[in-house]
Amino acid sequence: MGFLDTLLGRTKPVRANLDALFALPAAAVTLQTAAGLVSSGSAGVCWKPPAGQPAQDLEKEIGDLLDLPNDPADATTTAPVSVGSFTQSEDSYGYRWLLFEDPELEDLVTRVHLANSTLTDAGWGPQLLCSVFGFGPAAGAAPDAKPFFLVYLYKRGTFYPFAPQAHERRDNELELRIQAVVGADLPFEGDLSRWFPLWDAPVH
Repeated sequence: MGFLDTLLGRTKPVRANLDALFALPAAAVTLQTAAGLVSSGSAGVCWKPPAGQPAQDLEKEIGDLLDLPNDPADATTTAPVSVGSFTQSEDSYGYRWLLFEDPELEDLVTRVHLANSTLTDAGWGPQLLCSVFGFGPAAGAAPDAKPFFLVYLYKRGTFYPFAPQAHERRDNELELRIQAVVGADLPFEGDLSRWFPLWDAPVH
């Protein structure tokens, strides 16, 4: 970056640290042991549609990108390299979602990582907002164990908890408790003003 860029406040975009997602399975072990909370098997990647493109065209483009062909140099594989099955959805705020289901959190994280990486490499990085993972009480968990989301902020490489309640209220006490439990396992977002609510997230 040159002096003029610095003077005018222009900066080059920083590539997201997507590998931070791979810290999630270890944090999930801590959550289960310390708080009786486990993965719901549901996750989503949220992105903002670029202006001017019809929703159907965007949906097809994303579908084509994520159903990647084999590497021609790799003759040992015959199945397409893809993120696996997923659905696409739009929330009431106009954001688009790629939704994944997998009972194994490690596989779920891998698929979300691959989706983010693929879209980034295809030039969709500026549109990516966050990835969301659902958690809920394990069998036999304490009564105060409640469902919540762990949100990964794409552009900052950090996590924060979001615990929605009815009537667009959030359980701030639970969110801070989650941070205390897994704050050493995950890169947590230190700016609480960036703990954005995701009221209409189609992840469970």
